[in-house]
Amino acid sequence: MTPRKDLPASIVVFLVAVPLSLGIALASGAPIIAGLIGAAAGGIVTGLLAGAPLQVSGPAAGLTVVVFGLVQQLGWEVMCVATACAGAVQLLMGWFKVARGALLIAPSVVHGMLAGIGISIALAQLHVMLGGSPDSSPLRNLIALPAKLGATDGEAAVLGAVTIAILVLWKRVPWASVRAVPGALVAVLVGTAVSLLAKMDVKRVDLPDALAFTQLKLPADWGVFIVAVLTLAVIASVESLLCAVATDKLHSGARCDLDKELSAQGAGNVVSGLLGGLPITGVIVRSSANIAAGAVSRWSAVFHGVWVVLSVLFLAAYIEAIPLAVLAGLLVHVGVNLVNFHHIRDLTVHNEVRTYWVTVLGVTCVNLLAGVGLGVAVSVFFAIRRLSQCQVSVTERDGIKVVQIRGTLTFATVPSLSAELSRLPAGSAVEVDLAVDYIDHAAFEAIQSWSQNHARTGGKVCIEESGEEWYKPAAEGRPRTCKPVP
Repeated sequence: MTPRKDLPASIVVFLVAVPLSLGIALASGAPIIAGLIGAAAGGIVTGLLAGAPLQVSGPAAGLTVVVFGLVQQLGWEVMCVATACAGAVQLLMGWFKVARGALLIAPSVVHGMLAGIGISIALAQLHVMLGGSPDSSPLRNLIALPAKLGATDGEAAVLGAVTIAILVLWKRVPWASVRAVPGALVAVLVGTAVSLLAKMDVKRVDLPDALAFTQLKLPADWGVFIVAVLTLAVIASVESLLCAVATDKLHSGARCDLDKELSAQGAGNVVSGLLGGLPITGVIVRSSANIAAGAVSRWSAVFHGVWVVLSVLFLAAYIEAIPLAVLAGLLVHVGVNLVNFHHIRDLTVHNEVRTYWVTVLGVTCVNLLAGVGLGVAVSVFFAIRRLSQCQVSVTERDGIKVVQIRGTLTFATVPSLSAELSRLPAGSAVEVDLAVDYIDHAAFEAIQSWSQNHARTGGKVCIEESGEEWYKPAAEGRPRTCKPVP
């Protein structure tokens, strides 16, 4: 344990976590206190068991849209049970060591999902910032926005605008020592101070008078409940594991154990759900702040969770002074930043931006699961299409047709490959040069069948492999089953 470095870092993370947790609870349609319970559980429980020692967990913007929908559908008491059950599923996933399987989802889908969530959050919280209440549908929020602009609560709008302005300008402050203070904390403090000094009549954070945990309820519709549990478990796991991988790139300390981290996330969600808190994941904003502040072990995350508990016990009156419009402005800024233009440029370069935009449109126009499903389907489609493309060229040398085949030969390439081979004149002498990195059984059978049929017409076929040998071992009855590691 190294409190000399972890204690100061934990205070920085605490100052980042409190306003974000409150704002995410507001956007999720959950009790405000649920955000702080989730932050405490993510810090203390997940921190103690963490497989990614410098990752900090808590309520995350990436789950906001899902949680909001489930709260409307199930009710908060049942939602808490779903969170605990999702944590139990994560514990099982960690036990069975399937963590790396969650990383199979294409980055274009993950970034598209986060961008869609960000757009949904921003559209919803704009209504709160203007003094209204959001709808559950991003499209309906967008359509209703012009009418809301005509009936704006001026005081709430000013507070939201001040908050966003501070968050944007804070990054441009020339003094590094000043920028070390979290911008979110400064924005919330200034917004709250303005509202108090100007005696603004706006809605504020409302914490319970006494700490009483949510009375849990079992679901009436078990089918919907099971889908909710699996949805929470999968999305929270993917987001946490991607965050753990990203966090590893920010420091040179101990590398993360993904299966252990997944189990730790599960334990945190079990505790958070049972105590009436929001679902938690690894959060890159808190984790990067943790590393930048000099943390060297998991104790920074644990201490930050302790500070959250103490703030609820002894600083509740100060927390209740925060206007909801200020938290809404904070969330609008968070949502907009989830649309990362750097990622869009990278995906454009790698020809995966179509999958990204399909996912974004699916999340915002239908729902999160549909958006992710569409994104995965499109990414699989383009992957198969890439596998179906091989380069076949035919030249003639000394009366011999020379067929050069390059690329990867799979079942998806069989139609185009067979079409090219069928154009060769019957009875001709053919040399097939295979410069491929893989041949599956379907492609092998296609070439062998064509070779046998061509020989029956009086033609001669010679098959050479200028690269790795795949065809010859298959023809000898000992096919290679995987691509060799260089």
